[in-house]
Amino acid sequence: MNDAVTKPKTKVRTKVERPRLYKVILVNDDFTPRDFVVMILKAEFRMTEDQAYKVMITAHKLGVCVVAVFPKDVAETKATRATDAGRAKGYPLLFTTEPEE
Repeated sequence: MNDAVTKPKTKVRTKVERPRLYKVILVNDDFTPRDFVVMILKAEFRMTEDQAYKVMITAHKLGVCVVAVFPKDVAETKATRATDAGRAKGYPLLFTTEPEE
């Protein structure tokens, strides 16, 4: 008889964690024109006119509004680009990021 011992093959599965998500937040100010904010939201965050207007009005009424949620690098890039677009026109437009709970 054959005295060979066979061992079961084991597979090692690596778990891949989803990246932590970050919120992009629009901070209201009293100087940036509403139309400009809507234009930036449409351009940078690919919102429709109606979506952008609702986000802008929410930020106007509450002081801040979550625009979108992305992985950290995407959120920071979009927030920086949107803020820089406002600064290029001389407006104090501000987008910030924070971790999602």
